Amino acid sequence: MKNYIFATATFVATISLTTTAQAANSEHVRQLLATKQCQNCDLTSAGLVLAELSGANLSGANLTGANLSRANLSGADLRGANLSGAGLFGVNLSEAQLSGANLAGADLRNTYLTNAEFKGAYLNGVNFQGAVGIPSQIATPEEFYAWGVAEAEKGNQQQAISYFNQAIAIKPEYAGAYLARGVARYQALDRQGAFQDAQIAEKMFTTQNNGPGMQTAQAFMKELQTPPTEKVSTGKPSFFDFLGSLGSVLLQFLPF
Repeated sequence: MKNYIFATATFVATISLTTTAQAANSEHVRQLLATKQCQNCDLTSAGLVLAELSGANLSGANLTGANLSRANLSGADLRGANLSGAGLFGVNLSEAQLSGANLAGADLRNTYLTNAEFKGAYLNGVNFQGAVGIPSQIATPEEFYAWGVAEAEKGNQQQAISYFNQAIAIKPEYAGAYLARGVARYQALDRQGAFQDAQIAEKMFTTQNNGPGMQTAQAFMKELQTPPTEKVSTGKPSFFDFLGSLGSVLLQFLPF
């Protein structure tokens, strides 16, 4: 199986080299795939889709614009590497060392980042949407909140809840995140957890003099207190009034 993966990665890399006018140093690509040792290598725009590079030493390497989609870089040493504009969609970066790396504009959607080290990394413009295990210190609570709303709209309630948890951990007074987590829990059929979050959100919105937030939380609580076989007939806004446009409603709480 490993030989098959290696052969596939080599084939993809070769095809990429012929279609990108030899943008990357072909010898460096071969060295990386054969030995996983390529410090300070020139891998600009290299095609490394699905490459098996767990534990690879790429410290100081130039990977500007490289395509590493769905590659395995778990435990890799990428300290000081230039990954600006790199395609890292679905990459496994668990335990990877990225201290001092330049990730400006990189695509890290759906990546696995558990225990990855980002100390001193440049992260301007990085797309982390859908990533798992994002270290709390590298994103704002508002960013975690927005990612959570996006995942909830796609039906990924557990991932959404994880993002809302991180937003709350960073900013415990974030009423909108409690409300959003409650909605995600409701969609995941956890009515008790949803009601607890709605209560917390309603109290926080009240303390913060946030009328729209308080009203929405109260409507949500009324929905949760209504038996599933019945329909809320009084009070506005109704929970079902805004459920169809969940994103537009929850995103209004981004500043809070």
